[in-house]
Amino acid sequence: MTPAVELLRARGVAHALHEYEHDPAAPSYGLEAAEKIGMHPDRVFKTLVVRLDHRRLAVAVVPVSGPLNLKRMAKACAARKAAMAATEDVQRATGYVPGGVSPLGQKRPLPTVIDATAAGYETVCVSGGRRGLDVELSPGDLRDLLDAEFADIRG
Repeated sequence: MTPAVELLRARGVAHALHEYEHDPAAPSYGLEAAEKIGMHPDRVFKTLVVRLDHRRLAVAVVPVSGPLNLKRMAKACAARKAAMAATEDVQRATGYVPGGVSPLGQKRPLPTVIDATAAGYETVCVSGGRRGLDVELSPGDLRDLLDAEFADIRG
């Protein structure tokens, strides 16, 4: 299993695994996941890593149905600006490959902000740490595991 799933099991957090056959030709990993697991795209969240003020990294967890607002993310992290992190930096910091980056079980825990819309759902899905695997859990458990905060960061 992935570090994300191992973390959930080790902490005894209620969750459900959703596995599906990943199509390498899919134009969007997140929308593919939502479709294949039969969940509305507003409840399936993608994990994006940003670089704040050209220095430190942080994680944004936003619905796959829309983009991340970098200005709002910067504000939520008390930074002047945010930009998408380079792929190599994402892999080095998280231990995951693009399309399979989970906010859970990262190699090096990063400050994390979850879009506030997540709090309105009983459960949400995030990547389970590889393409073709999502985990469903309560947004409160996700926040607590990540020591994250909810903020309006959706574009």
